[in-house]
Amino acid sequence: MRVIAGIARSLPLKCIDGLDTRPTTDRIKETLFNILQPEICDCRFLDLFAGSGAIGIEALSRGAREAVFVENNRKACECIRENLTFTKLSDNAQVLYMDVLTALYRLEGEKPFDLIFLDPPYDKGFEQEVFAYLRHSSLADSDTLIILEASLKADTDWIEDFCFSPHKIKNYKTNKHLFIRRSEM
Repeated sequence: MRVIAGIARSLPLKCIDGLDTRPTTDRIKETLFNILQPEICDCRFLDLFAGSGAIGIEALSRGAREAVFVENNRKACECIRENLTFTKLSDNAQVLYMDVLTALYRLEGEKPFDLIFLDPPYDKGFEQEVFAYLRHSSLADSDTLIILEASLKADTDWIEDFCFSPHKIKNYKTNKHLFIRRSEM
């Protein structure tokens, strides 16, 4: 796993051993950031269920102004911090070692994020909790682009129940990215 492009291009990233995280492959990450490139420059990026931090680090490398990483696994948080230090991107990063909903409550009141990426454990319902929270949150507005990574077979029809709508879906072999914006309430 490595940084694909930007100021930290080609630098290798660490990830924790075991099945607690599912690192996004370089190929999928490259496809994702080719889609996101027009949105990245000078953005505020929120990486929920951050794992190794590879997605947020890629955003910083490509020109994001700041990135907030949220992860509740201690080893993964240590890995994120090591990766940020190694890539020299830690000055514009904040790592929150806590569960996602606690982090969202803590961040509440800040200006909206431009991009929010979430890659929760599959089939646990965490993404629905996040969208239920974001529905009335200051952290996401109509300009915020939310990217949800989900298993290819996951039912995501519930998104519209929370006043969000997917405007693009990119399918891969085993998973997909949904590009979502807030709907008019």
